[in-house]
Amino acid sequence: MDRELHLADPAATLALGRILAEALAGERHPPALLLQGDLGAGKTTLVRGLVGSLPGSERAEVSSPSFNICNLYPTTPPVAHCDLYRLEGMGPDDALLELLEDRTMLVVIEWAQFLDRKLWPDEALVLAWFPTRTGRGLTMGATGRTARELLGSLAQELEHLSNNPTGLQ
Repeated sequence: MDRELHLADPAATLALGRILAEALAGERHPPALLLQGDLGAGKTTLVRGLVGSLPGSERAEVSSPSFNICNLYPTTPPVAHCDLYRLEGMGPDDALLELLEDRTMLVVIEWAQFLDRKLWPDEALVLAWFPTRTGRGLTMGATGRTARELLGSLAQELEHLSNNPTGLQ
């Protein structure tokens, strides 16, 4: 079941990243995060909140991987942060395909809409941003049993975040 959220500002997006970090850090095989949305929607901000909340984040400097396609962060779990914006219309290389199959790290893909759906991991949370009159709208869905259970377990926190105008907990 998809969940729709309203993120009032960047602080709310960072808070969502922290919520996801807390939930995903405990997963032995975390589902991938597939992020979709226009330029400036908040994808990299979400990743900053996520990575910044994981153990080892003091050794990670989150930036958009648009030019080098993928950044690896030495957190627990390790995070592979990939950006497919420059790959629109092209297929992924072998290195990206290997990352998508690696269940020991948390794989975060920005611009996931540029990745052929048949290459999507079996277990993934899919976050799709859309514009609203104020802030940002976000639809969260899940593929795979683990991801669906994880999304279901976050229902109360997501509801609170969506109803809190500053996004602060």
